[in-house]
Amino acid sequence: MHARYPSLAGKRVLITGGASGIGAGLVEAFAAQGARVAFLDIDGEAGEALAARTEGTRFLRCDLREVETLRGCISTVSSELGGIDVLVNNAASDDRHTIDEVTPDYWDERMATNLRHLFFAAQAVAPGMRASGGGAIINLGSISWHLGLPELTLYQTAKAGIEGLTRSLARELGRDAIRVTTIVPGNVQTPRQQQWYTPEGEAQIVAEQCLDGRIQPADIAAMALFLASDDAQMCTGHAYFVDAGWR
Repeated sequence: MHARYPSLAGKRVLITGGASGIGAGLVEAFAAQGARVAFLDIDGEAGEALAARTEGTRFLRCDLREVETLRGCISTVSSELGGIDVLVNNAASDDRHTIDEVTPDYWDERMATNLRHLFFAAQAVAPGMRASGGGAIINLGSISWHLGLPELTLYQTAKAGIEGLTRSLARELGRDAIRVTTIVPGNVQTPRQQQWYTPEGEAQIVAEQCLDGRIQPADIAAMALFLASDDAQMCTGHAYFVDAGWR
């Protein structure tokens, strides 16, 4: 049994990076609430497959690193849905690297992948939210920079920036009844994350959590549903951890 939010029924929701992993869990969860869901992803095959099996969703292939392409996709979604009530900035990529490997071009590409598009997506949806009387922007952060994990310097830099971006946007947009929050996931058990961890490594993660078990995409989606709903009408500007008490 899971919570149902009457205020989400019919809401127009846009999710970035929605084709797989946490993003797919978000798409499925919002669709199950009766929301009208559009999602963007660079993985066309996975996106089309998810849309085909999830009623009430619309997929657009989009490279979020290209700002004009992103703006075009958001304009298309807004036109088709008649506006956007909820933006979930989920897309990210936690590729590993060492400090010595980082070049200026790689730095720029990682910031474009993990930070820049969140701002420009928020910028694109804000006028429509303002005109319709408000909305919710939910950014996906990461536990990683709070822990200082190895070989993730650029990813962690970007994810730390997301919490600062959230605080700033919440202040700038709050008087327009636009709420801006961050979800900070712990280590979520997705196919992508499992490529980085051995069974022994996963057992170590659980050992460092306060709770047993592995976090699932549905656990992150549950927090997103609450933050998008009218039940969270006085929640903005802060980060909400879903990490099973890791460390």
